Amino acid sequence: MNRDAIIKAKRIVIKIGSSTLTGADGAGLDSSAVTKLAAAVAELKEQGREVVVVSSGAIAAGLAPLGLGSRPADLATQQAAASVGQGLLIHSYTEALRKHKIIASQVLLTIEDIIRRSHYQNAQRTLFKLLALGVVPIINENDSVGTQEIRFGDNDRIAALVSHLIGADLLVLVSDVDALYDANPKEAGAKKISQVDSLAELAAAQIGGAGSKVGSGGMVTKIEAARISTQAGIPMLLTCLADVSQVLAGAELGTYFVASAEKKSSRLLWLAHAASSSGRLIIDAGAVSALRERGTSLLPAGVKAVEGEFSAGDTVEISAEDGSAIARGLVAFDSSEIPAMLGRSTKDLAKELGPEYERELVHRDDMVLL
Repeated sequence: MNRDAIIKAKRIVIKIGSSTLTGADGAGLDSSAVTKLAAAVAELKEQGREVVVVSSGAIAAGLAPLGLGSRPADLATQQAAASVGQGLLIHSYTEALRKHKIIASQVLLTIEDIIRRSHYQNAQRTLFKLLALGVVPIINENDSVGTQEIRFGDNDRIAALVSHLIGADLLVLVSDVDALYDANPKEAGAKKISQVDSLAELAAAQIGGAGSKVGSGGMVTKIEAARISTQAGIPMLLTCLADVSQVLAGAELGTYFVASAEKKSSRLLWLAHAASSSGRLIIDAGAVSALRERGTSLLPAGVKAVEGEFSAGDTVEISAEDGSAIARGLVAFDSSEIPAMLGRSTKDLAKELGPEYERELVHRDDMVLL
């Protein structure tokens, strides 16, 4: 098993989950967990490596002060808990890293900061400057105002997108489980998966959901993080806090996800994983086949319906008639123009509406299959 990429990684993103920071029952922030992570970060910094930490735990850290025994179901209480817990969380990191003479900074992101290109670039510039100054950014979702990410627990996905954003060499997910298993690790006979060369290998594995009272992710979101990371050419490690220092030193612990040899372009990765769809184009079976099997552009003739309001250049989802997502791409026309084009050839459209209509709705270079 070759893990040279771990030893050679110069820029590392470490994501740590809520249950690791607070315990499965969320009895409050565990300062010893933050101390252990800070020590691991300090070791990396001493080796001349750059580190970004993506930390869950704001909601979980706010539960005990508010007298809540478990993660609340309603959004308003989750946001209130996050508001209380965020200060406790960043204070704990600041003090733990200060003992190693390391400066920590707080960076709060929402999904909007990742999916909107202008925000995306601003976040990138900020993180690059912090790293250049020798700071360790502590990134968390802005849970006190966010909505979608609280409901879906996307810190694993955000960590993968941040890795892509800053051109990281390695993504490390620190979980309450020491590795990926082919079944629930609590079940007899469950086997540890030490290395994943391709995510297609996991088809038979039983991937579970959230495993604690305070977490909102689970193995499903970790596999999605691995998909984003490895497609960007960034290997990923899944490990537990007790093993993190050893695994970063090259020990064959945890699960190592090998980076894909066929690295997707930044633009296509952004379209596939970070771009927000402004609308939807519903296409017929012939168009589905053309996109999937022949890699063609999307023409008006294959489109059955258009949903949503959008402008030329916006990201749209392309779906089959049964609702299944086929692709995502940058559309060449406004939503108001498309209904008159549906089912018609580009030549007919050019004759009736002008030569500017003799082109694709979504060009294949601006499209990624899902």
